[in-house]
Parts: sequence; structure tokens; C-alpha cells
Amino acid sequence: MEAFKVVLTVIEVLAALFLIAVVLLQTGKSAGVAGAVGGGMDSFLSKNKAKSWDAKLARCTKWVAIVFMVLTLVLVMVL
Repeated sequence: MEAFKVVLTVIEVLAALFLIAVVLLQTGKSAGVAGAVGGGMDSFLSKNKAKSWDAKLARCTKWVAIVFMVLTLVLVMVL
């Protein structure tokens, strides 16, 4: 049983680190001053690529967050 707790704890730490990385990779919703000044330089293709990349990161964030919460609940019940 102790090995099971250790394995779940390691998986939870890895999920937490992955969740932090995925959140930090996402772009902000507002571009701020830089977007107001240089916003016209983006081409149509680069905007679509950024949207699809951000959409994938958002989906990944949701799933990793769900896995993290479930692992946390399982660890609380096991301990």
C-alpha cells in the first residue's frame, strides 16, 4: 500500500509540473500596449495558427487539471 501512495504522489507531482508548464505556455487574452502598437503586423495565417495552438493548450489544461484534482482526491482518501 505504501508503494501505491508513493507512485500516486510522483504522478501527482509530474501532473502539477505539467499543468504549470501548460498554463505558462498559453498566451494572454489581452495583448496590452504591444498588441495595440504592433497588432496590425500579424498575418491571417499566424493568427489562425496561434488560435489553434492556444485551443490545444486550453484543452490540455482542462484535462491535466481534471487528472490533478482526481489524483489529489484519491491521495486524500488513501492517506
